[in-house]
This record gives sequence, structure tokens and C-alpha cells, in this order.
Amino acid sequence: MTDASTPVPGRAPSSSATASGEEAAALRGLRRTGVSIGLATGLYGISFGALATTSGLDVWQAMVLSAVMFTGGSQFAFIGVLGGGGSAFGAALASLLLGVRNTLYGLILAPSLPRGGVRGLARAQLTIDESAALAATGTTIAQKRAGFWAAGVWVYVFWTLFSLVGALAGRHVADPAAWGLDAAAAAAFLALLWPRLRSGDAVAIAGAAAFVALVTTPALPAGLPVLAAALVAVLAGLLPPRRPVHREGVEPEGPAGGAQEADGAEDRATDDDAAADGAAGRGRP
Repeated sequence: MTDASTPVPGRAPSSSATASGEEAAALRGLRRTGVSIGLATGLYGISFGALATTSGLDVWQAMVLSAVMFTGGSQFAFIGVLGGGGSAFGAALASLLLGVRNTLYGLILAPSLPRGGVRGLARAQLTIDESAALAATGTTIAQKRAGFWAAGVWVYVFWTLFSLVGALAGRHVADPAAWGLDAAAAAAFLALLWPRLRSGDAVAIAGAAAFVALVTTPALPAGLPVLAAALVAVLAGLLPPRRPVHREGVEPEGPAGGAQEADGAEDRATDDDAAADGAAGRGRP
């Protein structure tokens, strides 16, 4: 007796077997993508490790930040404030404001991922931009989980590894400015931010935050301009979303607009049929 999922010579595979094969292929693709994302993101850890030690942190302190804080934007903000002469409190507050987004990711991903126990704690630790983004590409629960764990685990592995490499190398740098490390924090932060500037709203918010930081830098103590810029993004997130503006004579997009277009097409078709019937009637003897 042949199992329903076993291909039979001369017979097309069943829909369930096809779906199972497509799901397996999708899971493999997500896992491969997770490795690529982990390696590409982890390379920034070299910059972070070097900047951390040249800013006055010990190697073990840099590694605690990478292993425990584990969010690139917040880590670069932390050492950026410290390197600029700011206080540890200001650095921690800037990191906290930038890390709030990970809480929102967790709320979005909660229905698809484990919540309690050790796996729940691991999920909380690995909830970052990359893991949330890859999970969002999945169309099934299994794909969302595979994307999340693949990106989260591999980013964590490569990030901590390359942070150690950078921290050890940074101890041997006598003059950070000679190597350009004094500007590396801003450059690395911009590199992390740039792929997310895909909409007009995101560009506007980033521009406003940069403007606030530039204006307040000469007047505020070190570290506070970063906090002021972060508050711009927080305030922008509290604003209600803009509604699409419809011009007169232009049908709105979406289900409603599509329905109206369909109704209009149906009316035009009815008018055409009536005209054709009238013409045929006039042509009869």
C-alpha cells in the first residue's frame, strides 16, 4: 500500500506533497539568509569593539555590552556619548531610548514565538532589527520562527566574536584619530540606519533628528544632543498616522477603490450592451 505523500511513477505529486516541499525549501532559504545577515551585521562588531576600548572601556566591559545589551544602535550610542565626554547616565539613557523599538518588535512577534521559560528569555534577548525583519518575511508560523532564530542566533554569534576581535585590536591603537576611529561611531551608526530610510516619513524624521543634534551640540553638554535627537523620533512615533489624500476625480486605491472601479466597469459594459442592442434594432427591417 502506497502512502499518500509518496510519489507514484506516472502520477503527479499530490498538493500536500508539493506544499510540504515548498515549505521545506522556504525554511532552508531562511536559514541560509540568517547566516548571511549574521556575518554582514557581525562585521560591524569590529568597529564597536575597537571604539569601546579606545573610548576607555576594558575588553570585558565591551564584551558585556555586546553580549548583554546586544543592539548595535544602542551600543554605538553608548560609546558615542562616553567618547564625547558624556556621563555614564547619559550614555545609558540614550541607549535605552534607542532600544525601545525592540520592545515593539517583541509585541509584534509574540503570537509566533515562545513566551515562557528559557526559550522565551532567549527570544527576548535575540529580538533585534535583523531577527524581526527576517521573521516578517515568513508566511507561516514555522517560517517566521525559522527566520527569527536564524538571524538572531547568527547575528549574536558573529557580533560577539567580532566585538572581541575589535576590542583586542583597539588596545593597541595609541591614537584613535589617526585611524579615523573618532568618526567611526557615527559612520557605523549611519550604516546601520541607512537601509531603513525607505520612506519619506523615515527620511524626514532622520533629517529632523540630525538637525536637532547639530543645533544643540554647541549649547548642550556632551551626550545631551544625542538624547534630544532620539526624542525627535519618539515624538514622531506618538503622532497619529497620516491619512491618504484623495484628489477629486481620482478613485482611492485599495478594496474600496477597486470595488468602485469594478462597478464603473460593469456600468460601462451595460451601456455598451444597450447601445449595441439599439444599433441592432435600428438595422432590422
